[in-house]
Amino acid sequence: MRITVTDIDTVTRGDLSFDFLENLGEVEYYSVTAENEVAERIKDSDIVLCNKTPLNRNNLKDAKNLKYIGLFATGYNNIDIEYCREKGITVCNAPSYSTDSVAQLTFALILELTNRVCDYRSLVDKGDWKKSRTFSMFPIPLMELKGKTLGIIGFGSIGARTAEIALAFGMKVLAFNRSPKSSQGVDFVDLDTLLSQSDIVSLHCPLNPQSEKLIDEKAISKMKQGAYLINTARGPIVDENALAKALRSGRLAGAGVDVLCTEPMTEDCPLYGIPSCIITPHIAWAGLETRERLLGIVFDNIKAFLEGKTINNVAKP
Repeated sequence: MRITVTDIDTVTRGDLSFDFLENLGEVEYYSVTAENEVAERIKDSDIVLCNKTPLNRNNLKDAKNLKYIGLFATGYNNIDIEYCREKGITVCNAPSYSTDSVAQLTFALILELTNRVCDYRSLVDKGDWKKSRTFSMFPIPLMELKGKTLGIIGFGSIGARTAEIALAFGMKVLAFNRSPKSSQGVDFVDLDTLLSQSDIVSLHCPLNPQSEKLIDEKAISKMKQGAYLINTARGPIVDENALAKALRSGRLAGAGVDVLCTEPMTEDCPLYGIPSCIITPHIAWAGLETRERLLGIVFDNIKAFLEGKTINNVAKP
């Protein structure tokens, strides 16, 4: 069996074991694979494993032996699912592996925006506290979360976990989801109500044609003056130019984003350099424990496929 891993550097820094694959057959690892390199690298493969490598009709057509694509991810918008269905190629994703870690980073961003830990540390590191005439100095505004309203857009496992944390902080939680949901302590409302009533809006919906640029200039205009936006979902859900404009004008007090429309960040990213915008490099899923859980799901998917008991197949007819 020939197995190709197209972008292993997106999954491990050498801190994960791939012995399971080595025992299945011949494995070829590539650090990353550009779209124009895909066809040549996978043409003789029985199994392809990838994270964000684009696998489309054009670069899949010569992979005549390909039976299985395994994703180191929950999202699969980089895979031509229709083509895979046509050719009977199984495509398995890794659902729910990052629920706790993404919810954790969501609140890390919220807490940084409201408690300004890095800004206050910088103030101390510069020696400003040594010069203070009082025991406590607080020139940078701070905000308590208790009693504030968190609006969650997308109430899957990550949105639900984020709601649990928010409730523990004593926040009021509103949620918008396209399909009916219910959860104790959470008020489900329409999108306009959520935007207009939330002090903080947090995105946890998948990227699809309905959600692309969901948060645009019109949506931002409906948000509270001085509200915050958090995006740990997918970059293109937000119109970055509209968000940049709202942050620079003070329409929004701040934003915390772990995802961008183009990754890695480009030189002309509209959000780069805006003081009220915290940007992290797509790390919500990257904790060691989280990646170990991810690899376990990926390996379980392959094992089930080889035993004829496919799980997490997103290319079912």
